[in-house]
Amino acid sequence: MKRRTFLAAGAALAAPRISRAQNRSIVRFVPQADLAMLDPVFATALVTRTHGFMVYDQLYGLDDSFTPQPQLVEGHVIENDGKTWKMTIREGAKFHDGTPVLARDAIASVKRWWAIDPFGQNIRSVTDELSAPSDRVIQFRLKKPFPMLTAGLAKPSAFCPILPERLASQPGSVQITDMTGSGPFRFIAAERVAGARAVYEKWADYVPRSSGTPSFAAGPRVVHVDRVEWHTIPDAATAAAALQSGEIDWWEQPQPDLLPLLKAHKDILVEAKERGGLMGMIRFNHLQPPFDNPAIRRALLAGVNQTDYMTAVMGEDRALWNDKCGFFLPGSPYASQAGMEVMTGPRDFEKVKRDLVAAGYKGEKVVFVVPTDLPALNAMSAIAGDMFRRVGINLDYQTLDWGTTIRRLANRDGIDKGGWNVWCNYIPGIIAVTPATQSYLRGMGTAGPIGWPASAKIESLRDDFLDATDLAKQKRICEEMQVQAFQDLPYIPTGSWMQPFAYRKSITDMLNGFPLFHNLRKA
Repeated sequence: MKRRTFLAAGAALAAPRISRAQNRSIVRFVPQADLAMLDPVFATALVTRTHGFMVYDQLYGLDDSFTPQPQLVEGHVIENDGKTWKMTIREGAKFHDGTPVLARDAIASVKRWWAIDPFGQNIRSVTDELSAPSDRVIQFRLKKPFPMLTAGLAKPSAFCPILPERLASQPGSVQITDMTGSGPFRFIAAERVAGARAVYEKWADYVPRSSGTPSFAAGPRVVHVDRVEWHTIPDAATAAAALQSGEIDWWEQPQPDLLPLLKAHKDILVEAKERGGLMGMIRFNHLQPPFDNPAIRRALLAGVNQTDYMTAVMGEDRALWNDKCGFFLPGSPYASQAGMEVMTGPRDFEKVKRDLVAAGYKGEKVVFVVPTDLPALNAMSAIAGDMFRRVGINLDYQTLDWGTTIRRLANRDGIDKGGWNVWCNYIPGIIAVTPATQSYLRGMGTAGPIGWPASAKIESLRDDFLDATDLAKQKRICEEMQVQAFQDLPYIPTGSWMQPFAYRKSITDMLNGFPLFHNLRKA
C-alpha cells in the first residue's frame, strides 16, 4: 500500500497516544528535532533557539521588517555623539523565581553572550565600559559610535537571553540547565523526557510590553494558551497522521512529499511563515586535514549542483526554493551574483577529481556526520555523500541522531579522537541578510562558529562594512566578501528554501517567523 493511501485511510491508527487535559488550552507541537541542548548561548541549534525564545526575553527584538525594537527594555537614549547608550528595563519585569530583572542581571547576561557570539564580540571590542547606573538602567560607554548595537542585541539566532546574574556569571562554555528565565513561558523540567517531550507553562507573572504591535520577535509577547507540549516524532508518517487526527496541532517541518496530502485536509493549513527561510550548506572542519587546505575545499565546487540539493530537500515545487544562492540571503539588499560563476558553471565530477589531486588530496579518510532525524539535513547529506564518493573521497559516512551529532560537532580534535571533517547544515536566512549577523561567513578561527574557518581578509572586509554608512559602499564590500568567500570557502552554499509549517486551523494569530508561541490562540 502506498504511504499516502495508508495515511489518508488510517491516520488515527498511526497517531501517537498523546495525553489530553481537561479545560486547559494546550498546544501540541512537533519540533524539527529533539531538544538536546537547553542553553541558547552554549548551543546555537535552531531547536534550542526556539526553546530559548519561550523561556527568555531579549533586550531588543526584531519586527517583521527586521528592524530592532525595544523588548525587555522600554527604550534608550543615546548621548556623547553616539558613544553612550542608556537603556531602561521596563517596569515589572520578573524572572520565573519571582525576583525582579535588574540591570546587573542584564549586564551579566550580555557579558556571557558576547564572550561566545561572533557579533557579540564586535560589541565587546567597541565597549569601554558596561555598567548599571541604577537597578533599571544599563549603560554602554563605547570607544566609538556603533549604530548596530541594538541589531546585535536583537539577533534572533544565537541570541542574547536575559537570565539571573547568579546563572549568567557562569561562562558560556558551560551549559546552564537551570531554566529560570525572563520570558513568557516556564520550562517544566520535571516533565522533560529526553528524545520524546518538553513542556512549557504560561508564566502568569510575566509583564509584556505595554505598547506596540506583535510583529515577529517585537511588540507585546502576550500568551493566550496555558501550556505548550513539544512531542519529538522523528517518523514523518506518524507525525502526519497525528496532525490529521488532531493529536497534535502543529508540525514544524513536514516533509515535501506529504505537503499535498496535508494541504488537502479540511482542518489543516500549510504555510511558510519564516520570511527569510533557510539556507543550506556543506560545512567543513577547517582545523583538520584534508579540509584545512582551501584548495581541496575549492576543488569540490564544480561537483555541487544546488538544484539537486533543493529538490532533495523540498521536492519539485520551485516556488519553495532558490538554486542561485551565495553567502547572503537571495533577494536581500546585499545579495549579489559576485563570484557565483563557480556555482553556476558546468558541473564536472572528472574536473573535481583532477583538482583534488592537484590540490594535494591523497585519499585521507573523511568523516561525514549525518543527523538522520532532521529530514532536510539527511537529504542534503545523501546528495553530498554521493558526490564525495563519485569524486574519489575516502568517505566514512556516519549516521547519528541529532543529540549525538551536536555533541560530536563540538569536538575539535582529529577523527582518531572522535572528531569530524564535514557535515551538512542550514541556517535561518534572516541571519544572512547582513554581514553583521552572517556568523557562518566569519573567518574568526577557533573563536567562531563550529567549523572554525580563519580568514583575515573576510574579517577585514566585515570591519569595513560595520564602519561604512553609505549603502552603495556597503554593497560593494559585500560583493568583495562573497568573492573572497568563494576563495576561502568557509562552506559551500547548497541553496535556500522556504520551509512550510503544517498546523490545525484551530490555531490562529500565529506570528511570522520561526515557531513563536506568544500571541497565538487555540480555539
